[in-house]
Amino acid sequence: MSVELHFLGAARTVTGSKHLLVVNERRILLECGLYQGRRETAHKVNREMPVDPDTLDAVVLSHAHIDHSGALPRLVKLGYRGPIHCTEATRDLSELLLRDSAFIQAQDAAHLARRGQHFEPYYDPEDVERTLKQLRGVPYHQEVEVVPGVKVHFLDAGHILGAAIVVLDVDDGQRSLRITFTGDLGRRGMAILKDPEPLPTSQVLITEATYGDRLHAGCGDMEEELARIVREETRDGGRILIPAFSVGRTQAVVMYLGKLMDEGRIPRLPIFVDSPMSTAATKIMARYRDLWDQETRQLLAKGKSPFFFDGVRYVADVEESKSLNLIQQPCVILSASGMIESGRVLHHLKQSITRTQDCVLLVGYQAPNTLGRKLLDGAQSVRIFGEPYAVRCKVREMCGFSAHADWQDLMAMTAHLAPHLENTFIVHAEEGPGLAHLRRLRDAGFRNVDPPENGTRKRL
Repeated sequence: MSVELHFLGAARTVTGSKHLLVVNERRILLECGLYQGRRETAHKVNREMPVDPDTLDAVVLSHAHIDHSGALPRLVKLGYRGPIHCTEATRDLSELLLRDSAFIQAQDAAHLARRGQHFEPYYDPEDVERTLKQLRGVPYHQEVEVVPGVKVHFLDAGHILGAAIVVLDVDDGQRSLRITFTGDLGRRGMAILKDPEPLPTSQVLITEATYGDRLHAGCGDMEEELARIVREETRDGGRILIPAFSVGRTQAVVMYLGKLMDEGRIPRLPIFVDSPMSTAATKIMARYRDLWDQETRQLLAKGKSPFFFDGVRYVADVEESKSLNLIQQPCVILSASGMIESGRVLHHLKQSITRTQDCVLLVGYQAPNTLGRKLLDGAQSVRIFGEPYAVRCKVREMCGFSAHADWQDLMAMTAHLAPHLENTFIVHAEEGPGLAHLRRLRDAGFRNVDPPENGTRKRL
């Protein structure tokens, strides 16, 4: 049996995930994500496809985040007509996120055209609709044969709703091989979702290491840190602007803010969720209560909703969104995107960035060259819609809300695999965190640990 892995994206970086598994000339693409970062680089990477769509037999998707799913319509536009296997919740969230991605690209093209520049979207809404018809929702733990001799089942990764650990069992009658791909692993003990399920004994592990060099605050510490920040910033009389990913992060922040207000640990203040996609994603999350953890289900049993309560308002109308910038009292505005690269958050930032009483609170990973990363790194001036703005607002960060496992969680979830693994590949990590995690894995007895570069091919 011939088995090869080709690493085509998210190798020594954290975006644009694509990994190709070739088994006896059958070709399975794991993930098909958009590259997010410096615009010139992103446009070049996202326009090209490192694999010929006509040669693919199947696609397997771990979860709906755009850096894992966002290039699927590009793949379909270029000719892919086969199945895309994912969990049922990922199928529903992908519908939302991919349509939004096409909309944002159309907006970018129109905006640049007004400035005399040309940008051709990677795909259009029709490509998205064709892609959605190719999605095949599979329940957790149910085995499906994606190509002859390769069966896949999904385990709960605890990262976002529907996120999966992908387990591939390869068997051609002469040799059997189990490959486990973590996708993006979540954290244990976090709000709303269940903890990641145990990883099964395997011969090959493909693991993320986004935070391979960092420890997150514990959940209790995280609550108190959020409470302290809100108390401090409301005393200043300004707005707290929280750029947040529409899926997962927004819902967690809303839940914690509601809990802190109920417990009297922060003053009651208006919370505005200004993102139509966040609103739609929250409704999808509410439908999948069987994927919630016990604590969240108990809250619901007491008649309390973690997402919909007095004081939180989901903004859909553009005029209402504009009116938020007239508010003079302390409030919280959650708005997408999480790295401040697009969406309504840019309009709110334009208002807050020069106000010393306002605060931008970053609660998610900020990829290199994004506007969020520039603020985090202490930029004194940034461009918003092409115009320069002096940074006078406070910029604060809370890593505790990250939906990614830190190095301690990663080790705890994978250490038992070391005696059985023949190969371990570290992906979805910048070089520093990736190499830090590599050293820990080797010290723990993992053999043949490799941080592949984009374009690397490995025979198994």
